[in-house]
Amino acid sequence: MNKAEFLTAVSEEADVTKVDADKALDAIITVIKKALKKGDDVSLVGFGTFTVRKRAARTGRNPRTGEQIKIKASKVPSFKAGKALKDALN
Repeated sequence: MNKAEFLTAVSEEADVTKVDADKALDAIITVIKKALKKGDDVSLVGFGTFTVRKRAARTGRNPRTGEQIKIKASKVPSFKAGKALKDALN
């Protein structure tokens, strides 16, 4: 499902226009990004939790040359599905 199909499904489910669904989705994504950037977790009970995890610096290998390279430490977004979402899939 791509974004357009998702927005169509949301607009039908919530009985709102596609424009309103698009605005709401953009607002949700923006709020989640801002919270994660501040270091906060975003928990949506029944759906899941968005968190930021720290990835340590490590040594990698250039696939073309085989040369070892240093990969810097970084922060990566993470999502852990909630129980209700897991149960809905099984």
